[in-house]
Amino acid sequence: MPPSPITARIAQGVAAVPKADWDACAGSGNPFVSHAFLSILERSGSVGPRAGWQSLPIVIDGADGAPGAIAPAYAKSHSQGEYVFDHGWADAWERAGGRYYPKLQIAVPFTPVPGPRLLLRDESLAPALIGAIEAVTEQNGLSSAHVTFLDEGQLPWFEAAGWLLRAGTQFHWHNQGYAGFGDFLAALSSRKRKAIRKERAAALEGLTVRHLTGAEITEADWDAFWDFYQDTGSRKWGRPYLTREFFSLLGAEMGERVLLIFAEREGSPIAGALNLIGADALYGRYWGCREDVPFLHFELCYYQAIEAAIARGLSRVEAGAQGEHKLARGYAPVTTWSAHYIPDPGFRRAVADFLVREREAVESEQEYLGELMPFRRDR
Repeated sequence: MPPSPITARIAQGVAAVPKADWDACAGSGNPFVSHAFLSILERSGSVGPRAGWQSLPIVIDGADGAPGAIAPAYAKSHSQGEYVFDHGWADAWERAGGRYYPKLQIAVPFTPVPGPRLLLRDESLAPALIGAIEAVTEQNGLSSAHVTFLDEGQLPWFEAAGWLLRAGTQFHWHNQGYAGFGDFLAALSSRKRKAIRKERAAALEGLTVRHLTGAEITEADWDAFWDFYQDTGSRKWGRPYLTREFFSLLGAEMGERVLLIFAEREGSPIAGALNLIGADALYGRYWGCREDVPFLHFELCYYQAIEAAIARGLSRVEAGAQGEHKLARGYAPVTTWSAHYIPDPGFRRAVADFLVREREAVESEQEYLGELMPFRRDR
């Protein structure tokens, strides 16, 4: 008897998929692809049609009738909140008479954190799920599909399907079995060690630092952090992506995976950094302040994160997108990946040519950056 045909369906949002079924596919290692995190984005109004992120997860059911493979898919009417920039592609396609938007985005909104984008309870369904993404793109007349911040282990499936692969750079800190921050400093050159000690002393003068997680985080703490987030968001993106309700829901439903770090002056927070705790990594997400204190950003986002990761036995800190200034603080350049499906052959050729040149530039830059790492040469 021939095998039964595989049928994909589109769910009307993450919340439409039962939590247990979603998390059986997503696993527990990466908090950003969990049902809780993605559904909080929906329920808080941070994503939705009005935000230009219409949640349309693509689901393939397994032989037992429960979801065996899921892609967290969004119909996008713009390219904001993605951190893998395709504005030039959109301009070129529209100058040629095409419509770039809407497009299909397989991603975690507003989150440049590498992780699985094919959520698989049954890995044999990976090719079928990629085929379903392609079918949704073509059947709906979309210009393209983009899988951003893709876990490197899933690249071969997309490469086998003929998707275009794009490389980028982030800076991650790696725990080499350090017992404490002093061990990390000992691995650095003498000049870098002294510079970091001076930065930390200047940043913390007159301040105290608090680490909060779980039930320790109150609504007053979220109010303070919301002020910080709004200030940073309005300066960086023009308007904050997340709503105030998002943070309350995050604390209520994922508080044990949240690490909120405050710098306080006389008991009042003047700056804060929000991190999420994964199975083997600490993920730095947002930061903001109400006082301009030299080096305080580095202290809360990088050095305090390193201390927290060491204390928790985590293997790395991922401190977000971009930022060559992280290099001097011990964060190493790593390659991030995205995959792109473009049905139009002419447009695909143009993008493929661009990606070849871009990849060469990324590899050259990473080789150069690697030479600038602050570690002692005898290590």
